[in-house]
Amino acid sequence: MPEAAGHRVSSGACRDLPPELGPDAVGVLQGRTFMFSDAAGNVPRNSIGGLVHDDTRFLDQWELTVDDALPLVLSAGPVDFHSAAFFLANPELPGLPANRIGIRRQRFVGDGLYERIEVRYFGIEPVSCRLRLAVGTDFADLFEIKESGRNRTTDIVRRHEPDGSALGFLYRNGDYEAMVRVEAKPAAHRIDGDALVWDLHLERGERWGCQLWVPLRCGKDVYRPTVREFGHVFEHGPDDPSTRWAEEKPHLEADADLLYDVYHRSALDLVSMRIEKTIAGQPVVVIAAGLPWFMTAFGRDTLITSYQTMTCGREVASGALLMLADHQSTTFDDFTDREPGKIFHEYRTGELTQLGVKPYCPYFGGADTTALWLILLSEYWRWTGDAELPRRLRGNADAALRWIDRYGDRDGDGYVEYATRSPQGLGNQCWRDSPDGVQFADGTIPVLPIATCETQGYTYDAKLRAAELADGPWQDPALAQRLRAEADHLRERFNRDFWIPERGGYYAVGLDGDKRRIDSMTSNMGHLLWSGIVPEDRAGQVAAQLMSDEMFSGWGVRTLSTADAGYNPIGYHVGTVWPHDNSIIAAGLARYGYREEANRIALAMLQASSYSQHRLPEAFSGYDRSFGREPVPYPTACNPQAWASGAPLLFLRTLLGLQPRDGELHADAQVPAELGRIRLSRVAAGGRRWDIEAAGTECTVRPAG
Repeated sequence: MPEAAGHRVSSGACRDLPPELGPDAVGVLQGRTFMFSDAAGNVPRNSIGGLVHDDTRFLDQWELTVDDALPLVLSAGPVDFHSAAFFLANPELPGLPANRIGIRRQRFVGDGLYERIEVRYFGIEPVSCRLRLAVGTDFADLFEIKESGRNRTTDIVRRHEPDGSALGFLYRNGDYEAMVRVEAKPAAHRIDGDALVWDLHLERGERWGCQLWVPLRCGKDVYRPTVREFGHVFEHGPDDPSTRWAEEKPHLEADADLLYDVYHRSALDLVSMRIEKTIAGQPVVVIAAGLPWFMTAFGRDTLITSYQTMTCGREVASGALLMLADHQSTTFDDFTDREPGKIFHEYRTGELTQLGVKPYCPYFGGADTTALWLILLSEYWRWTGDAELPRRLRGNADAALRWIDRYGDRDGDGYVEYATRSPQGLGNQCWRDSPDGVQFADGTIPVLPIATCETQGYTYDAKLRAAELADGPWQDPALAQRLRAEADHLRERFNRDFWIPERGGYYAVGLDGDKRRIDSMTSNMGHLLWSGIVPEDRAGQVAAQLMSDEMFSGWGVRTLSTADAGYNPIGYHVGTVWPHDNSIIAAGLARYGYREEANRIALAMLQASSYSQHRLPEAFSGYDRSFGREPVPYPTACNPQAWASGAPLLFLRTLLGLQPRDGELHADAQVPAELGRIRLSRVAAGGRRWDIEAAGTECTVRPAG
C-alpha cells in the first residue's frame, strides 16, 4: 500500500509556532547571520529568538534589565536590514519613578553581533541602579529552535573573564565545535552567573555607555564584528558579485510612489539575503530563501528568485546555476533522497547535519528543482546572450534531463513523481511541501508517489527550453528534435490525465500513487499557464477559476479554493496567499493574453505591501479583502523572504511585457491607470542596456545612452 504524503516527517517549512516575541518582534540580518528579539531588544529564554549564524543559535538569551525589571518600550525597529534601534525607559521602581532613565540600544549584525547601550538620567536627585545583561546560549541547531532538542548544558564550557570584561561559551560534540564570546567595554562591575552587571550612580543629565562585541567561531571559521554606525554597510570591492548586481539593477522612476517604494524595498531585501560563495575559484552570489528559518540556499526558492530578478542583471542567476550545478548529485543515497543528475532542495550546515542526524548536506527532496534549473539556464541565455555558461554547464544539463526521464519518472508513466526513501525525508516534495499541502477536495491526504501538476508543467517548459539551447549554443539538432517531440507528447497526455471537467473545468493538483486525480482546486493552475502546457481553448477556464471569488481574495489568489474541505485562511498551503505564487500566476495569465487579470493581481499585491512597509512577506492569510481594511498577516511568515521580495520585480516585468528576443529587448506594456507612467532605465538584455518608458499601452524601448 503506498504511503500517505502527510505521514512523513514535516519540514522546517511548516511552522505552526506562536510568535512568542510578540507582534512587534524585531529582526535584523546580514548574509547567514540573523537576530530576532522582542520590541525591547531582549531575547527571553525558551523563545524562538536569538542570534543565529550558519544554522546554529549562538545566543538564546539576551535580556537587559534595570534593577531586575524589564524596561518600557518607547520605540523600536530596524534602521537598515542589518541594524536596529531600541528606545527604552525604566518602569516604576522603588525610589525611582517611571521614565527617568532613558536607554538606547543600537544593534548591528554581521560577522557576529555588535551592540551599543546608552543610558541618560533625567531625574532631579542622584540615583543608583543596577543594569544587568543576562546572556545564554544553547548552541541549538536551527531545526531544534522550532522543535524540542537535546539539552547541551552539561557540554557547554564557560570561560568568563574574572575582571568582568567578557563571557565565553564553548561547545564540542565530536568533530563539531562552536564558540561565542560577549566582550564588554567598559567591563562589568561583576559577573553574576552568566550575566554582566554594572552598578551605576547617575547624576541629573549624566550619560553612561557600553559597547558589546559578540564574536563567533564555527569550526575553524572565526567571525568578529566591528564598530558600526547606522547607514554603514559592508564594503565590497568593485569586482564583488553583490556590488555588480546592485550596480546593474535598473533605475526605476514611477508616477506612483507605491511602485517605486516596493521596487526599492524589494531590491534592498534581496541584497540583505545574499550569500557569497566561491565555486571553482570563482566568487558568486546566491540569494538565501528567507528570514528566519531559511537563511540558506534552497534549490526551488533560489531558482525562482533568480528567474524573477533577471531584469536586474545576471549575477544572481549565474551564481545560482553554478552553485547548484556544483552540488548536482552523481550518486544514489536513500537518506538524502539523492539520485544521479538531481538538483538539491536544501543545504544546511548545523550540528545535526554535520553529524549525519539530519539529511541536509545537501538534501535532494525536491521533484521540481531539476526542471527549474534547466528553465533558469535557458532564461539566463535568453536575457544575456551569453553562450559560454550554457556550454560550460552542458554536462550538468544532460544529467538533469536524464534524471527527469530515468529517476524522476519513478514508474514509467511519463510523469515526474516524488516519494521519499529517507526516514527524515519530506512527504511532499513540491512547493506545497507541508504535510497537508497536497490533498483531495474532501480533505483526505493522497498516497505516495505523487505527480503534481506544476511539476509536469515545469518539465514541459524545461524540455522546450533545452531544445532551444540544443539549437543554439549546444549545436545539437538531434537533441532538439527529440526534446520537442517528448514535450509535445507530455502536453498531450497531461491534458488528458489531469483535466477535471467538473466545477467548471480545472486541473487536478496531481495524481496520487493509485493514479487518482487529486481533485482539490489550487493556485498551481496558474503555474501551468506560466509553463505554457495549457491549450489555448482551456486557458479561459483556468483564468476564470483563478479570478473567481473562491480563489481570488482581493489581495491575491489563494493557494486553495474556499469551496474545498481543507480550506483554512491561515493554513500554510491550504488557503493563504503567497506573493511568489501570484507573481508566477500573473506572468502565466499575461502569457495567454489575460493582461487585465494579471494586472489585477499585481496591483492587489502592490497595494497589500503598503500595509507592511512596502515589503511583501512570505504569505498573507487568505481572508477576503472585505473581511478587513488590511491584509491579515500569516502568523509565522518569513519576512523578508527571497521569492516574495522577487515578486514585485516579476510583476513589473509582466506589466511592461518585457521579453528578450534576437539580442534586443521587446515590450508590450499594459500599465494600470493607478500606476501612471513608468520609466525603467538601463535594463540589461542581449549584451546591451535599454531604457523603457510606458503608460497604459503606450511604450517605447530604446538603447540606453
